[in-house]
Amino acid sequence: MIGKDVELAVDYLNQGKLVAIPTETVYGLAANAYNLDAVTQIFTAKNRPQFDPLIVHLSEFRKLLDHTQVFSQAVSVLARQYWPGPLTLVLNKNDTIDDLITAGLSTAAFRVPNHPLTLDLLQKIDFPLVAPSANPFGYISPTTAYHVEEQLGDKVAYILDGGKCKIGIESTIIGIETSLPVVYRHGSIPLEEIKEIVGPIIDKTKTFNHLKTPGMMKSHYSPHKK
Repeated sequence: MIGKDVELAVDYLNQGKLVAIPTETVYGLAANAYNLDAVTQIFTAKNRPQFDPLIVHLSEFRKLLDHTQVFSQAVSVLARQYWPGPLTLVLNKNDTIDDLITAGLSTAAFRVPNHPLTLDLLQKIDFPLVAPSANPFGYISPTTAYHVEEQLGDKVAYILDGGKCKIGIESTIIGIETSLPVVYRHGSIPLEEIKEIVGPIIDKTKTFNHLKTPGMMKSHYSPHKK
């Protein structure tokens, strides 16, 4: 079912069901991050391996303090510059984020999406959302509500229709290693712009042997035609 009813989306999420949500990047398949049965439904619906971590979506920067340990000045600068927006930050997590979400890693990926409907939704719930792209694993990510319906159908309780995504590609993902920012996945934010804000960075987007974030597999977001 496709619609624009945020309250209905809230109701389904409170019931532990899956809801597709619009963001500025792509549509996400969202579930209550504190409900592990709901999180497991995401892996099943997408046919996604559980060794691939999920991104936690928050309503605002301050919510990071509920889920992370102390983070660096670079993280604070990046978050304040780009949130809400197409940036995901990989940070040390606390026990509020289950290992199922992070594939057993001590870090978790966080972002604040920039879409009015989803920000309204996040303000109306008392839990964060996990929300990978709302498509079968390995397929191109959806940028409209109808893409979600075509690919996932009745696996989703509700598709919150926020129109066509403004950016249409996944978020840039950045973490911190040995005090330096590390880029794990390219997105719409130019690397030169990031360097101007935080100084030197390390590019690990071609590292495939250890998945610290989504989007680090050799085959990902793949079309099924030439």
